[in-house]
Amino acid sequence: MDTDVIIVGAGPTGLMLACELRLAGVRPLVLERHPYPRNTPKAGGLGGQILELLRYRGLLERCEAACTGPAPAPRFPFGGVHLDLTRLADPPLHALPLPQQQLERLLNDRAAELGIEIRRGHQVTGAIQDQTAVTAEVHGPDGPYRVVAPYLAGCDGARSRIRDAAGIAFPGITYPEVNRLAQVTFPDTVTLLANGDLDVAGFGTVQGGFTRTDRGLLGVGASPGSPVVSLYTTEEESTEYDDDTPMSMTEFQDSFRRVLGADLPAGEAVRLSRFTFKARQAEQFRGGRILLAGDAAHLFPATGVAINAGMLDAVNLAWKLAADIHGRAPAHLLDTYHDERSFAAARTMLHTRAQVALRRGTDPASEALREVMQELFTDEQPLRRMGALVAGSDIRYPVPGPSGGHPLAGAFAPDLTLHSDRGMTSVGELLRTARPLLLDLADRKDLRQAARDWSSRVEVLTVKTEDRPADALLIRPDAHIAWAAAVGGSPDDAAPALREALAHWFGAPESHI
Repeated sequence: MDTDVIIVGAGPTGLMLACELRLAGVRPLVLERHPYPRNTPKAGGLGGQILELLRYRGLLERCEAACTGPAPAPRFPFGGVHLDLTRLADPPLHALPLPQQQLERLLNDRAAELGIEIRRGHQVTGAIQDQTAVTAEVHGPDGPYRVVAPYLAGCDGARSRIRDAAGIAFPGITYPEVNRLAQVTFPDTVTLLANGDLDVAGFGTVQGGFTRTDRGLLGVGASPGSPVVSLYTTEEESTEYDDDTPMSMTEFQDSFRRVLGADLPAGEAVRLSRFTFKARQAEQFRGGRILLAGDAAHLFPATGVAINAGMLDAVNLAWKLAADIHGRAPAHLLDTYHDERSFAAARTMLHTRAQVALRRGTDPASEALREVMQELFTDEQPLRRMGALVAGSDIRYPVPGPSGGHPLAGAFAPDLTLHSDRGMTSVGELLRTARPLLLDLADRKDLRQAARDWSSRVEVLTVKTEDRPADALLIRPDAHIAWAAAVGGSPDDAAPALREALAHWFGAPESHI
């Protein structure tokens, strides 16, 4: 074998997967067809549950330092209406103004620190697998060659060659619309008013927020104190655009003129991007020794969710691949990648398709629906629920066995403050190394003894926390809770259930190997 895992694609998903694999002691090789990191504007920010995971890995501060400005107020578009989370003291959804190019540079630097090999300008033209390995056909600067590994991960985007090579269907639809985004400054002839509207000399007022015309949808968004305003258009259009072809300011101004019916003078363009919306999900995220992640596995018809979903795919997949390569994985473990992440993708598809229904309707009934939804979002509980759905923080993976009934089982582990004889720490700090944890929160000797046969794979810690949510928590490397012991639960029930959970997720006990 030439390497442990071949990763095709050096976008956020592929780079995150490489970093997670390296933390788990696996040698990944990243193959990227572009010779240099791309500068074409794509996603303009990073938000959702991945921010909390990055904090647990110690990378969030780097992300914040690389941002193009302060974090925006938590107010997010949702299919022609808004989720205004500013009224909540602890909003479930946050975002950072971290453009995709900066995120990729940050993850590239992290990969270099971990000693990961990234070959740019090396295009994978095909992949063949058998029962023991995958062979990637590669065309590099010096000509064609082959790379062989136990597994290959296709993180190569919407037009994935790896998905095609694995014969995995990608059903869904493409919506006949083109969306264009520009972040610009304005000359003196355009004034940004205190309420977010634009006063355009010779035309009048362009309302802030979303405005629907007979020719499409336009949006205007401004942050207090910032000279940069975000402009957005949506038009019915069936033109196919190459994602690598940048949009010009002229193209955007032509679109704005068509939708508004008038010219909008603009100054400097800080960002220009164009995108279409597709709703597609791979029928399988695994085809033998080939696995899919990110846009190769799913495309969602709304903004702000793709990178979050793709990087969370990577975190879920990495520790399972590593366990298999190290010979410690139970037979079913890799299949749970498809089970869990296709479930998460379906949840994301649910709310993004709902956004399509909200934003595309033009009749009075559609306007009424948007008005009712916006009114509903003034109430705290619907607002919290929808914010968690968009963030992906409401995901609770199915957990087998008796522990599946605990409220925390399958959920993302909360960042509890922990106290031990060695001082104070937290769940997030303990997960920096991506090592599984068993947290004994109630000094349960029976549970520590039950876990002895997994001590080389799972770190067992006796700690205390205020208002403990369970007597013990078994936390996977991706920060999801694999098992939880009820407070004051019977030793006769808890210890066998813990051993069952340990064997299910981390393989046979060492005494049986």
